[in-house]
Amino acid sequence: MSKIGTREEFETARRELERREKEHTRLGDEIARQRQELPWVPVEKEYEFDTPDGRRTLRELFAGRSQLLVYHFMFHPEWDEGCVGCSFLSDHLDGAIPHVNARDITVTCVSRAPLDKLAAYRERLGWRFPWASSVGPEFGIDFGVTTPEEPHRDQPGLSAFVLEDGVVYHTYSAYARGLEALDGAYVLIDRAPKGRQEDPDNAPSWWRRHDEYEDAAA
Repeated sequence: MSKIGTREEFETARRELERREKEHTRLGDEIARQRQELPWVPVEKEYEFDTPDGRRTLRELFAGRSQLLVYHFMFHPEWDEGCVGCSFLSDHLDGAIPHVNARDITVTCVSRAPLDKLAAYRERLGWRFPWASSVGPEFGIDFGVTTPEEPHRDQPGLSAFVLEDGVVYHTYSAYARGLEALDGAYVLIDRAPKGRQEDPDNAPSWWRRHDEYEDAAA
């Protein structure tokens, strides 16, 4: 249980916290600028992906826009369900996509599982975002989410690309807790009185696919 105090004590502590939160916001702005100043690296390989519209190249995944964000969704070819943590994060994509598209950015997920498994899982969870199947492990290996040695193992990640004068460039990647900013549920949980109540160094055991929580049916 937290400390019990007066309204005056609360307001004094809240104002100090607000000062720290503003510092955090300004630091976040500076980090965003630094992120956008990373050097662009030309993507020289012609990666291919299976999509509902047929075989597509990385350039074609831009879907007519100049920027592309790829979420590397962990879904092993032999699995029947996608990663629970990736599913937790992906629940936040659909609502954001129209706004992101309006800023000339396409968002898509990419996994190693075959397209039919991705389509079935996407339908089960009611998602609408684009989802492509990588053709082989090479794309994941090259962007740091798939181990090069057999058997291939995956981790989640985010890769950013830009299309400039017909050339695709890799501009940014994030992994592990670097992806946490995409989890909007945590923004709310962090502002609730008891917070996360979890070990930040281990995958949270409370995560479920959104149709697996006890009150999902309700």
